[in-house]
Amino acid sequence: MTDSVVLDPVDLEILRLLQNDARTTYRDLAAAVGVAPSTCLDRVTRLRRGGVILGHELRLDPAKLGRGLEALLLVQVRPHRRELITPFVERVRALPESRALFHLTGPDDYLVHVAVTGATDLQRLVIDEFTSRREVARVETRLIFQQWDCGPLLPPAA
Repeated sequence: MTDSVVLDPVDLEILRLLQNDARTTYRDLAAAVGVAPSTCLDRVTRLRRGGVILGHELRLDPAKLGRGLEALLLVQVRPHRRELITPFVERVRALPESRALFHLTGPDDYLVHVAVTGATDLQRLVIDEFTSRREVARVETRLIFQQWDCGPLLPPAA
């Protein structure tokens, strides 16, 4: 595990604001946190170099791209050995339907978030890309009815 980084209140406010709108200009960000734009730029650069800020991402609406059905697939891999799971992970990450992949503890080894065109496409995906693999012992599917974004991620209060 990586060690956490010490962040002061200005850093925390910069992170909160950027998580709410990553397109905020340095000038606007600096004004909001009460520092000079050059200081703000230096702080954001330090947060990037320190690995606190990992990048920027563009979020798309899956339904508007023709992928209106989202699901969570709970996948059990047996035997759970590196020579089997590495190709499995690489294949799942390469699937155009895959949105996120999580390695878990407990009875299920992986949780895969997928976006598909509909029930038939989901069935094809589960059968052709998951249960047909020799290392996949079981797949359970959960449909996502609705999803909400939550607040910005900040370190726990001391």
